[in-house]
Amino acid sequence: MRLYVCVLEARDLPAPLDGGGEGFYARVKVGRQRARTRAVELAGPGGAAAWNEEFAFAVGEEEHEVVEVSVARRREEGAGREVLGRVKLPLPPAQAASAASRRHSVPPTWFTLHPKHRRKGRAADAADCGKILLTFSLYGENSDNTVIHSSPCPSSRSGTDVEIERSDCREHSGANGVVLDSARSSAVEQTSVDNSDRSIQADSDTVSEDDGLIEPGAAAAAAKSAHDSDAEPSVSDASFEEAMETMKAASSTPDMPDDLGSGVMFDHTYLVEAKDLNSLLFGPDSQFSKDLRELQGTTDYDEQPWTWKSQDPPSLTRTCRYTKGATKLMKDVKTIEEQTYLKADGKNFAIMTRVRTPEVPFGNCFESTLMKSMIEGSVRDGLKENFESFAEILSRHVKLADAAGMDKEQLLAPLQTDRQSHIRLAYKYFCNFTVVSTVIMAVYVLVHILLSRPGPLMGLEFSGLDLPDTFGELITSGILVLQMERLLNMVYHFVQARIQRGGDHGVKANGDGWLLTVALLEATSLPPVSCGSVDPYVVFSCNGITRTSSVQLQTQEPQWNEVMEFDAMEEPPAMLDVEIFNFDGPFDLAISLGHAEINFLKHTPTELADIWVPLEGKLAQTCQSRLHLRIFLENTKGSETSMRDYLNKMEKEVGKKLHVRSPHRNSTFQKLFSLPHEEFLIADYACSLKRKLPLQGRLFLSARIVGFYANLFGHKTKFFFLWDDVEEVEVLPPSFTTVGTPSLVFMLKSGRGLDAKNGAKSQDKEGRLKFQFHSFGSFNKASRTIIGLWKTKSSAIEQRAKLEEDHGDESHDDLDDVQSVLSIGDVTLSKEYTVEHPIDADLLMGVFDGGALETRTMSKVGCLDYTATPWEETKPGVLERHASYKFNRYMSIFGGEVGSTQLKSPSEDGDGWTVYDLMTLRNVPFGDYFRVHLRYDVRRVASSEPEPPSCRCEVLVGIEWLKSSKFQKRIARNICDKLAHRAKEVLEVAGKEIASAMSG
Repeated sequence: MRLYVCVLEARDLPAPLDGGGEGFYARVKVGRQRARTRAVELAGPGGAAAWNEEFAFAVGEEEHEVVEVSVARRREEGAGREVLGRVKLPLPPAQAASAASRRHSVPPTWFTLHPKHRRKGRAADAADCGKILLTFSLYGENSDNTVIHSSPCPSSRSGTDVEIERSDCREHSGANGVVLDSARSSAVEQTSVDNSDRSIQADSDTVSEDDGLIEPGAAAAAAKSAHDSDAEPSVSDASFEEAMETMKAASSTPDMPDDLGSGVMFDHTYLVEAKDLNSLLFGPDSQFSKDLRELQGTTDYDEQPWTWKSQDPPSLTRTCRYTKGATKLMKDVKTIEEQTYLKADGKNFAIMTRVRTPEVPFGNCFESTLMKSMIEGSVRDGLKENFESFAEILSRHVKLADAAGMDKEQLLAPLQTDRQSHIRLAYKYFCNFTVVSTVIMAVYVLVHILLSRPGPLMGLEFSGLDLPDTFGELITSGILVLQMERLLNMVYHFVQARIQRGGDHGVKANGDGWLLTVALLEATSLPPVSCGSVDPYVVFSCNGITRTSSVQLQTQEPQWNEVMEFDAMEEPPAMLDVEIFNFDGPFDLAISLGHAEINFLKHTPTELADIWVPLEGKLAQTCQSRLHLRIFLENTKGSETSMRDYLNKMEKEVGKKLHVRSPHRNSTFQKLFSLPHEEFLIADYACSLKRKLPLQGRLFLSARIVGFYANLFGHKTKFFFLWDDVEEVEVLPPSFTTVGTPSLVFMLKSGRGLDAKNGAKSQDKEGRLKFQFHSFGSFNKASRTIIGLWKTKSSAIEQRAKLEEDHGDESHDDLDDVQSVLSIGDVTLSKEYTVEHPIDADLLMGVFDGGALETRTMSKVGCLDYTATPWEETKPGVLERHASYKFNRYMSIFGGEVGSTQLKSPSEDGDGWTVYDLMTLRNVPFGDYFRVHLRYDVRRVASSEPEPPSCRCEVLVGIEWLKSSKFQKRIARNICDKLAHRAKEVLEVAGKEIASAMSG
């Protein structure tokens, strides 16, 4: 072991009789080891001497060790030395110190010097010898601090080791500043008290006073501080805030400490920044502490200042002593509380609090006692009572987010009112090199014209026509024209963007159940596309329903401030898919700028209320793109009603009664898998997970997840995956590997459920995970419930998509009116394609008669689920029908659905037919902004020679705009190109089919 003795200074030393003030030094003796300081002169009239020197000694295995420190003065040459006084300090037994894997320290303490030989009747001698300031530290053999050592300063304080309790402050991004998971406190199950104070007191009794040389109270001072746990005094007078900044700079621990053994006792969220709450709770002489002491009746409060604790990284510690107020079952209790920072990085704070109550029964024997369970129970009850008053006082100082911070209307209101002015937006948009250079050049040319005088006519010029006289003037004029054209286009786009509002912003949700509201705020660092500009928009998908934002014009830092609502859902959604595209027409292959998935089960409502989502994808990850959202999921029916309705619906599918689980069982299930409070347990079964070795555990089923938990001799296996990720559930017959029992296999979709990969039996080449469970107690009961849940979940998305489609059909019923179809005279049609076929016109018209030719043709050109009603005569000579189909991914990346109303009538000259096709597009961007008009003119081609009959077909396309948009030109060009190409394919495929049938 090593003993470090620090001799700091002395005061009130007696002045030498010869008047000399030089040659004062201190000698330290430990056993046979000796050391001395340098000799200094007295400073000031008070007889003060300062050395500030430290010595190290090796401590052996003797039963008792004593540190002897004396102060002496050198006399004149040859006269020796004069010992002014000395003091002896006891040390704890070496065996006890080496057994403890930590350091024992005595803080800087003033000790009274006693004369070397005390004479009878000279009681005043002790007062005449002065005092000396000493501190020492004893390091055990297993101490981590035997290598790293620093001397303390005179402001150190002692601490205590007691029962353990921890308080965490964790910061989350919040809507109104920062939302903080502030008072998260947990307690340890088995506490321990270090009894080193008693050992050092016993040691002091065995040391001889040697004529009173041992300072009265020195042993008590040593006992008071010998159990100090690595406490180091402050090395500066920095404030509490500066100390926090120092810890932040030195912080290297990435994660918060784990919860203690007895679990979480207090967990609430407050609307306050983490550092502010930390200062409120643990700052020196805080108002919160005063209010809490007043409420709890705490008296005799003594709060020592924060001091540095020597470790890596350094931390702060302090000791508080007080008398706990009396309760109904307990009298006043003296309490010693030590607080130590485990983590302080500016956003997250963890403070370990150790509390000792030595005066209560068994207060000093928590290590081992038959009353352990009773003590732990009473401590837990007392902590709960304390935290009730803690929460009451804290709510007076900061706002509780559980009650007020999650107000949806309050958080969304600024999105409706916080709009930037047109002038500010124009300044941001036009403040660039193109605009500035164009304006400067135009002004420069204008000033030149005003300053110049008219010159004589030259070359081909005549009166009224002034041509450039040099190539320089010609180039300058061309550059100016190009820049002015670009500037005018920018002005046009800006004006159109200001008057246009697109997407699903403002569409209110319908129905009663789970309502999902998504507020799209902004995006940052979006990747540029090949042309350099970005026109981003966002598509949200949840349970088969999509919502689309408006398109922002030429910006990599778009700001939407739009709110989109999803219609009420019977079941709580598990996942929200988000993808950002660059707009270039509804039919073009849109470029994905990034995508993300938001799992509602892995985020708290507080986090979802204000969340920055990192985007995935090569482009997005390269630029570190992020999306800022506010997401709210609420149940308008109430949790109990929603749970019972869901179970009633599942009973019909499963074919058996499903009971509501107890609140305690639901709570246990939620804590086991860290699920939100709205997730409820439906059923759980004992079974085995088939891997290389079977693992016995329990399978849990809820509305959104399938979870498995096993605990084999302390080795825990836990995972869950979503029902939405399940592609197939298969029943396998009994086999030898499944111990002769049938098994259930869950096959997940490709790339999904990777968080549960540790429980998967295998993974195929397509990235699909396979989970196999067997040895159920009642396989028929379990399989019927599991398959019923899966079928209900998988069909729910299809039903939602169908309802959305039917809703779209109802909203466009007015388009079925024949008069509206015939009023196409106001729409300008342009000829996009013309072709001649060596086929009779009547045969080619078979592609519009609803027969086998039309079905085969539409299938080959990518029209999915094509259906058409029979032709019906609406007026003389005019036939009408309706068709519907979906685009494949080649036609549109969005898929898209088409509702078509077609009119067929003979041509005016009787040589052919005319087919009008009014197309309405759904589920494509800006689909509600326009309708597409197509006209097919099929005419017989007259020929004087006896040749096979032939026909000519012309395709004309026009667009009817229902709303104004800044993208009209781009959309029109895109639609004309795509539909012209599709018409060409239809006619070519139809011609080949007819020719093949005729040749056959």
